[in-house]
Order: sequence, then structure tokens, then C-alpha cells
Amino acid sequence: MRLAPSTSMKTFLGLLAISLMVSVPMIARTAQQKPDHSVGGGHIPAHGPAPARAQAAPSRDVAAAKPRPDEPGHPTAPHVHADDTWVGHDSGKNDPRYHLDHPWEHGHFTLGFGPGHVFRIAGGDRTRFWISGAYFSVFPIDYDDCADWNWATDQIVFYEDPDHVGFYLAYNPRLGTYVHVTYLGDH
Repeated sequence: MRLAPSTSMKTFLGLLAISLMVSVPMIARTAQQKPDHSVGGGHIPAHGPAPARAQAAPSRDVAAAKPRPDEPGHPTAPHVHADDTWVGHDSGKNDPRYHLDHPWEHGHFTLGFGPGHVFRIAGGDRTRFWISGAYFSVFPIDYDDCADWNWATDQIVFYEDPDHVGFYLAYNPRLGTYVHVTYLGDH
């Protein structure tokens, strides 16, 4: 035997339906107004950074030039927000800290750039690491920025550096951080 729903049950279900219809659009609108600036978690930027606007020669003092966290919980290392904002790549072409006397002395990296080319680090450390038979070195000024990278298993994505001749940017999707690297060739 089936029981018919009571009037109070019908009223409750009606109010619940109206509440959901009103609250879902409000939640969606709030989410659109607050951009997600989380870092890492597997996010891969669709593109590299734009050329920096700053062109003045910055201080040679490495500690003074290191970025502070731009938001609570973000790393002090250069990083990329989930909306593809590159944080910390803003010193411009004249930054003496990123100068090479012999740019491209080992040739150019040709295995691909950006989100369609994700590589797994196959070993090494910050002074010399490799992926798919290609070798790289983190530039010494960025050593601290990759202290928590796993040199045996982390994934990495390369981007061309629009400001510093001879450098690539190696981005770690797990952490959302990146460092300047030089290409050492295919040895």
C-alpha cells in the first residue's frame, strides 16, 4: 500500500527546490569573481611568461631580489598560478644575474615546449639532470628555488625564456615552481 506524501512534506520539498535554484547561481557567481590562485597540484601553464616590462638593471644582491610569497601559502620561489600568471619573472632583459658569456654553447633544446611536452626527470641533481637523453643544469642563482624537487621522478615542462638569452624555464607541475636552466646537450 502506497502512502501519499503529506502536505508538510510537499511544502518542505518545494522550499528545498527553491533554495537550491537560488543558491546554485549565487555560488557559481561567487566562484567566478574569485580567481583560483592555487599553485602546483599538476597544473601546467598553457604558455610561458610574457616578456617583462622592467628593463632597469636590478641589484646583484641575490637575497634582496628573491620574491616574497605573493599570497598566504604560496612558495617564495618563482611560481605559476592556476590562471597561468607567472610570478617572479619580472626583472627584464638587463638583469645581470641571468647573463651568460656564451649563450647556447651546447646548442638548442629541440624536444618541445609547453603543455604538450611533459617530461619526467630521469636522474641527476640541480647541477646536472636529464630527461629523454637531454641534459640540463639549473642556473646557480636558482638553486634554492628547486630544493624540494624530486630529481628521480618529478615531471617537468620547458618554456622558452623571453628575457634571458641562453636560458629555458623548467616548470615543475607538482609544486608549481620554475627555475632558469641551461641546456647541456645530448650526451
